[in-house]
Amino acid sequence: MGDWLVPALLMIITASTPLVFAAVGEVVVEKSGVLNLGVEGMMIVGAISAFAVGVTTGSATLAILSGAIGGVAMALIFGFLTLNLLANQVAAGLALTIFGLGFSALLGHGFVGKTFPGLPKLEIPWISEIPFIGPLLFSHDVLVYGSVIVVVSITYVINKTRFGLLIRAVGDNHDAAHLIGYSVNKIRMACILFGGAMAGLGGAYLSLAYTPFWAEGMTSGRGWIALALVVFASWKAWRAFLGAYLFGGITIIQLHTQGFGVDIAPEFLSMLPYLTTIVVLVLISRDSSQAKLSAPACLGKSFHASD
Repeated sequence: MGDWLVPALLMIITASTPLVFAAVGEVVVEKSGVLNLGVEGMMIVGAISAFAVGVTTGSATLAILSGAIGGVAMALIFGFLTLNLLANQVAAGLALTIFGLGFSALLGHGFVGKTFPGLPKLEIPWISEIPFIGPLLFSHDVLVYGSVIVVVSITYVINKTRFGLLIRAVGDNHDAAHLIGYSVNKIRMACILFGGAMAGLGGAYLSLAYTPFWAEGMTSGRGWIALALVVFASWKAWRAFLGAYLFGGITIIQLHTQGFGVDIAPEFLSMLPYLTTIVVLVLISRDSSQAKLSAPACLGKSFHASD
């Protein structure tokens, strides 16, 4: 059992990390009252930005930073369209995803077939060699540990700090926040850019560590799963973390099921994570009153300073 359990758990951690970054970033964005459906587009641009810089320079640090910057650049476009030009948030988010998928394919054309050596592991001498616990907890790359730090930090900031109170205020009642002197659009732009950076890091992890090569459309719908996780988590970062590992586990289980030779159509197993996403959203929608209580009151609503 130990021969396959630890590798399977390590694969679950690897598969879940991109979802953690993307989902937690979107939690912050939606807490501020903005609905960004462009997570998939930000992730894929982050993936190609990180991979291109990583292959060109050989630096994992620059690659990670480039992934975050790629996501921020896409988020800046979304923020400008929705906050400054008051474009419809749903339409702008969908357009961002379509643009990101096409733009990443264009940028990545010259990198098809190339590989990246992967992110270095931050192993601790002796401790990393402890059976089971060592490889499971103390032999990961910086982004895996970073994802945990981000979840803890965001949970603290949202619930315990003044800035977190401001984020929740503009998400629940942007008019009241504006009347007492706070810049709703500046706070929302900061949240949008943060969400873009997190989505970019999620994409960077895909192309640098999960599958260290470039393939067109390699996000494979993970941005949409991240959006579903936000609702699943009731807009709480720590629940989004647990949800990401649940969906990551489902992804790996379907791969191992195929490897064990279970007589189930591989097409059905491949769609299992996305089918689970639909089932979760259907179950949540049955208790819509609870979802409405958890959701920010101004989610998806544009703010007009003249109101």
